[in-house]
Amino acid sequence: VPPWPPRLGWPLPGSSVLFLCDLQERFRGSVAAFPQIVAVAARLLQGCRILGVPALVTEQRPEVLGPTVPELGAQDLPRLPKSAFSMAGAAAPLLGDPKIRSVLLCGVEAHACVLPPQSPKFPPISGVPQQTALELRARGLDVHVAADAVSSRSQVERALALARMRQAGAYLSTCESLLLLLLRDAAHPKFRQV
Repeated sequence: VPPWPPRLGWPLPGSSVLFLCDLQERFRGSVAAFPQIVAVAARLLQGCRILGVPALVTEQRPEVLGPTVPELGAQDLPRLPKSAFSMAGAAAPLLGDPKIRSVLLCGVEAHACVLPPQSPKFPPISGVPQQTALELRARGLDVHVAADAVSSRSQVERALALARMRQAGAYLSTCESLLLLLLRDAAHPKFRQV
């Protein structure tokens, strides 16, 4: 029996945060469906901004993997550099807020297995969303994975990571479904904007 009460998986704008994980230049040519993943993440970011949901952008070793891609539309958000395979450490100040109960998660790479690098001069890359989801679940937070905004270089790794996150209690969803959950009602005054 988990130490927290069962929840239905309905994020609320006032108690949620969006994590945008490592959507960086180096992944552009190697992560499956990268342009689509970034476009969906950008849509989720835009909707969250309209609804007042704060967002956090991390960059895995930006000196090696490059900056966050501009088409995400997150130029005004601070970038949190990290070397850990979980975003939770970089997000500690935000996660310390007691009103935060839900994290919307998207980005790359979905799995937590190290794959061979594309070139010998670059270090191996591990998948952050899965480790982030596991750590956030261990802290008792609801995790909502936008499955249409998560990918890996290997689709087998992606599928297994999504399954593992689900086993750990994360909610798998889509960008549109998450935005509709945040809105709750077509009569919401910001429905058309979102």
